[in-house]
Amino acid sequence: MDALLFVPVAIAISLTPGPNNFCGLNNGIRAGVGPAMIATVGRAAAFAIFLTVSAVGLGAMLLASEAAFTAVKWVGAAYLFWLGWKAWHSREFSGLALEDAPGGAQASGQPAQVHLRALITQEFLLGITNPKAIILFAAIFPQFIDPAQPAARQFLVLGSIYLGSEFVSTAVYASFGRQIRRFIRTSRGVARLNKATGGFFMGAGGLLLATNR
Repeated sequence: MDALLFVPVAIAISLTPGPNNFCGLNNGIRAGVGPAMIATVGRAAAFAIFLTVSAVGLGAMLLASEAAFTAVKWVGAAYLFWLGWKAWHSREFSGLALEDAPGGAQASGQPAQVHLRALITQEFLLGITNPKAIILFAAIFPQFIDPAQPAARQFLVLGSIYLGSEFVSTAVYASFGRQIRRFIRTSRGVARLNKATGGFFMGAGGLLLATNR
């Protein structure tokens, strides 16, 4: 096993646009880079579960099982559609300073409260209901495993590298979201942001339903 060869692969995979990275972008816009990074703990926990499943050989079984894969796919799509519907109809402006709010203050009139537990939970649910994670850990990881060495230790090393790359990915997306935040100055702009967020999640749900093993 050459862990160094896996580093660029892990970063490239983790930077690929998807529901979790869009969640990091959205968290960066609404809550800031710090909370978005903390929320990634939820994503890492979900992926750590998939890593463990793959390490004990169940990942290949899940990948081979049409019923299991389909069940995870439908649950994930349903969650994405629910997030999309919720965001599309949201009128939540908290966390953003709006020029057309009274006194130019935040629309709520109060400082935004960042509910880290909710952000962490959302990241976890997006990760654990994504069947593409099963494909990643069950199909790609074994290519970097040396059969002559203990598999458990290799999964631990490769898994740690990949989980670390997810935090790097969040830092990139959340930082970009923080820059986007500067251009959202009115309640109309935030309404458009909510609809864009909803549209992305619902679109991701549709794409997920079209995913094959």
